[in-house]
Amino acid sequence: MNLSRKNFIKTVGLGAVAAGTSSFAAIGKTINKTIEDHELTIGLASYTLRKYSLDEVIEIVQRLNIKDVAFKSFHLPYESTNEELRQITAKVKARGLNLYGGGVMYMKTPEDVETYFNYAKTAGLKMIIGAPKHDLLPQIEKKVKETDIILAIHNHGPEDEIFPSPKSIYDKIQHLDPRIGLCIDTGHTFRLNLDVASEIKKYKDRLYDVHIKDIDEQIPEGKSVEIGRGKMDIPSIMKALKEIKYKGVLGVEYEKDGDHAVYGLTESVGYLRGVLKLV
Repeated sequence: MNLSRKNFIKTVGLGAVAAGTSSFAAIGKTINKTIEDHELTIGLASYTLRKYSLDEVIEIVQRLNIKDVAFKSFHLPYESTNEELRQITAKVKARGLNLYGGGVMYMKTPEDVETYFNYAKTAGLKMIIGAPKHDLLPQIEKKVKETDIILAIHNHGPEDEIFPSPKSIYDKIQHLDPRIGLCIDTGHTFRLNLDVASEIKKYKDRLYDVHIKDIDEQIPEGKSVEIGRGKMDIPSIMKALKEIKYKGVLGVEYEKDGDHAVYGLTESVGYLRGVLKLV
């Protein structure tokens, strides 16, 4: 069946997600839960839908019953005027969504720090998901204290010389204001040959955001795939997050096939909801 993007957006939704989780629910009835029940929130890192318009993103997440989103600049442009930023934020809120953060924002200069914190403040963001240079951390700490905006530093894996791993972040920020913490990217962490669940537990006191994805092989060159089709132990990650009583958002970041990402996103969300019925 040849579905256009518009028609697929109209037909996809809770039915598709429920179909992907029914078998999990049946299995879950036979499994004894060992982790104290703790709800996890599935959200969206909007880089997933980078080829889709703002209106399409809103419609897709509503049909997938997702409430919490962090916008990349594709959907909350950096070059927007203050009024435009407020209008986008108001539009998202009016549709029942929580625009809790934005990024990843790359901070290479002092001017970048000022620009992105002003942008976040104007848009009403509670969190910046960022990737700053080390020497900017004192200035960032000052801005965090001024604005009360959380900075969650994102690790980018083996290619990243600044913050490749969760440890590389924690070592630099552990003595800074507690509102400066981590956004652990599960895929990039996995490509470093690290156990993601263990990393989550190690840095639980500063874990403010999670980008959840799956990777086909645990090698530096590993590629993003639909969550549940890769080599990552997704259930162990969910158990670790429940165990530490993680209160942030699980931002689904499906990077494969940007032109048709809604298909893989739907499958990924369905798989995650199925896993959460078991752990």
